[in-house]
Amino acid sequence: MKLIDGFDSNYRYILVAARRARQLQGGAPPVIDTHSRKPCRIAQDEIKAGKVKWVIPEVPVPAIEAAGEMLDKAIGES
Repeated sequence: MKLIDGFDSNYRYILVAARRARQLQGGAPPVIDTHSRKPCRIAQDEIKAGKVKWVIPEVPVPAIEAAGEMLDKAIGES
């Protein structure tokens, strides 16, 4: 299956579309004119039109690494 433009995986595309569809179901207005009344289809059309923005959250540093870095700074090692 071909990747959707602007996405690093098809899985991420599905996650973004599902979250936007949930927003639409909750009462958010569509940001494009579309003939569809189905939230999933509207979300896909919005993504295709480039109207839905998304970011990949930064992965937090594991607690053990963060603790080690803080300890190194406290005792003056780098």
